[in-house]
Amino acid sequence: SSRVLWTLAVTQLSQAQAERERRAKIISAQGEFEASTRYSEAASIFSREPAALQLRYLQTLTEIAAEKNSTILFPLPMDLLSAFMPKLGSVSKQQTGEASGTQPIAMV
Repeated sequence: SSRVLWTLAVTQLSQAQAERERRAKIISAQGEFEASTRYSEAASIFSREPAALQLRYLQTLTEIAAEKNSTILFPLPMDLLSAFMPKLGSVSKQQTGEASGTQPIAMV
């Protein structure tokens, strides 16, 4: 009689454990689905708005630097500086007296 009760209790505990594991897997799968949906939406936004991706990149660098208490140096893309290139070129030519040619630009 007590052996039957013991077996019944162990079976019920096993079933309860299996149910908890099943629920945990469902919750995990739902989280993965929601995350993938959000990543897909973000990718769509970034593809339409390249500046948004650049801002996210800069935000990530800021977070990394804050965590590690460090300074991060990174190159600027030339297309970002292209709006200033004619102005910088003319200033360089005026300073050196050259009318043509390419002058190196030093960014500080």
